[in-house]
Amino acid sequence: MPIESEQAWDILSKSKKLFIAKGKKVLEFVPDEASKEVILKESIGRSGKLRAPTVQVGDIGYVGFQADMYDNLVK
Repeated sequence: MPIESEQAWDILSKSKKLFIAKGKKVLEFVPDEASKEVILKESIGRSGKLRAPTVQVGDIGYVGFQADMYDNLVK
């Protein structure tokens, strides 16, 4: 089910820490109102929907795919 910007923020802002895959880099954020615009810019795709995959593990969120990010998650 596609998730748009405001609904995406409702989900992402509940994380204590958020990792967003961007190409070969992984961006790290602590979601708050000051970082909301940047987080949404990085986590919303060209379609205007939340990028996939998006995973919540405990209080940490992961957006997008970058192999090393998920390798570290499962170790």
